[in-house]
Amino acid sequence: MRFSLEKNWWSLVLRGIIAIAVGLGTFIWPRITLAALVFLFAGYAVLQGILSIAGAVHAIEARERWGALMFEGIIGIAAGVVAVGWPKITLLTLVLLLGAFAILTGICEIVAAMRLRRHVTDEWLLALGGIVSVIFGFLVIAAPAVGALVIAMWFGGFTLLVGALLVALGLRLRTWDRTLHAGPRIPAPVH
Repeated sequence: MRFSLEKNWWSLVLRGIIAIAVGLGTFIWPRITLAALVFLFAGYAVLQGILSIAGAVHAIEARERWGALMFEGIIGIAAGVVAVGWPKITLLTLVLLLGAFAILTGICEIVAAMRLRRHVTDEWLLALGGIVSVIFGFLVIAAPAVGALVIAMWFGGFTLLVGALLVALGLRLRTWDRTLHAGPRIPAPVH
């Protein structure tokens, strides 16, 4: 049995690589300005949203559950659009938007991991990524006054960790079909 997430393992790897690149960017340029932080977050959210919607479309075509992926994609695109479309966004508003985005997408990833558990053994990677997202979201919302530099570092650490987890899960799903079907061949009966 093949399922949509396993067939589209590459989208998880791509999302992970993008997250890692964004995370590294925040550590390479630690004196990030608020405007750069807004665009960094917006770009990450929109790309993550597009890839989630692409995964949902593939799930629809495969007649599989797609609601959590679609919801996660819509949230990502909406968060990115709001961040860029609100040019005078304050740090507090950005922090609350970032926190809400992390919590909602984390919940979607936990739900997806619970559904994935029926098909693959390493679903804990996706669940862990979701848990990290939810914790990050609550931390950011709980301490909105820590400043743009600290928020940028938190965001960088968050995206690095979640990116690594997504890459690991994507690569695990890439080999899932091979390990599932690998095994001794059964010879055809001789007549």
